[in-house]
Amino acid sequence: MAKQIEISTEYIPLGQFLKLAELIQTGGMAKWFLSEHEIYVNGELENRRGKKLKNNDTVDIPGFGTFIVKT
Repeated sequence: MAKQIEISTEYIPLGQFLKLAELIQTGGMAKWFLSEHEIYVNGELENRRGKKLKNNDTVDIPGFGTFIVKT
């Protein structure tokens, strides 16, 4: 089952999303996390920490789970 991650803005960069979802401790770890793990946004492989995630975007990280962005 996908976990819903609520944001209070129109979008959130992928790097900040990883922190909000408690997958990394600091924003500075985002680049490392992206280089070590495959992350799929709406089914497409994504490696840009600045990728804008919007309402209802799905983030799937094998081994960590599936997350849905909600505003």
